[in-house]
Amino acid sequence: MSEGSSASRDSRPEEKLPGQNPPEEDVHAWYQRGMELLGNGSPAAAAQVLQRAATAEPSSRSVREALARAQFDAGWYAASADSFRLIVEASPSDDYAHFGLGLALARTGNHAAAAEYLALAAAMRPDNAHYTGALRQVRATLQARAVDGARSHKPAKAGQEEEGE
Repeated sequence: MSEGSSASRDSRPEEKLPGQNPPEEDVHAWYQRGMELLGNGSPAAAAQVLQRAATAEPSSRSVREALARAQFDAGWYAASADSFRLIVEASPSDDYAHFGLGLALARTGNHAAAAEYLALAAAMRPDNAHYTGALRQVRATLQARAVDGARSHKPAKAGQEEEGE
């Protein structure tokens, strides 16, 4: 078949090949659908849709934040931390991203790292009770674990046998 004018082109819609970027309206529709699912209490479904949008638009802060929130609400804390970390790296002055990263790290059990990010969020917005409250809670957890750890490592008193002997 010879190449002709556009008048002789195939009238079928153009097929999307793998690797091609979806049109902006698809990304926006995925974002809107993800936000709707998140708002309706379906965070796992929202995360799947928002992951598609984040893959298509990796530099979109709003898509990345929505994805991180959906992952957090779905209980996927490590994935949420990774998503929030990408926002923090791209925008170090984003207090909400520091807060989200801190919360996600706390849920993964990494309270020391969580305290660092929550402290940054609280320093950026000391008036935000959510930030300062989360920081207090993580610091209390760290302190309680330090006390428990010190108790469990005390040597037995003279004359007392340790368990298992």
